[in-house]
Amino acid sequence: MSDLDDAINARHNEKMVKKKAARAKILATKTEERGLVIVHTGTGKGKSTAAFGMVLRCIGHGMRVGVVQFVKGVWGTGERVVLDRFPELVTCRAMGEGFTWETQDRARDIAAARAAWEEAKAMIADRSYRMVLLDELNIVLRYDYLPLEEVLDTLKAKPRDLHLVVTGRNAKPELIELADLVTEMTLVKHPFRGGVKAQKGIEF
Repeated sequence: MSDLDDAINARHNEKMVKKKAARAKILATKTEERGLVIVHTGTGKGKSTAAFGMVLRCIGHGMRVGVVQFVKGVWGTGERVVLDRFPELVTCRAMGEGFTWETQDRARDIAAARAAWEEAKAMIADRSYRMVLLDELNIVLRYDYLPLEEVLDTLKAKPRDLHLVVTGRNAKPELIELADLVTEMTLVKHPFRGGVKAQKGIEF
């Protein structure tokens, strides 16, 4: 190793010591622990995928999780197959009947959304759950299948230690305002536009 390399390494080490001290100072101020309202939205892929990643983390920590799928009930998905292997930790209710352009029946869509929401409210009120995932709830709210104020009031009144995760495009501004953590997935490039269909292990 040359003298130049030694000098570069020394400067790097000095910088990392300062960075670690600054980071420790910031972390010392972060003392609160509570359940979060988390929103994954945007036009890019990965909203539900990221949410199910958090579900897996909860399983790894022995935390009980409830999942309500508002749209994807008619799809067979890999995540549900996996989660079925942990019945003592995960309750998964796939209650949707597909996207509204598939059912072509608004009254039926509203009824399915209401049934799923009632299931979601029961999970939110059940203190045994540490996380509840409301997959594609944003889609339901976008089409006004549920009253937004009712949903917001329920989220505001959730148990303090419960994490709530909401996914789907076009999150309502009021939900974004309420949430503690919001991530917007941005579409840069997608194979569907090039003629590639949805594939196992990637989309479902």
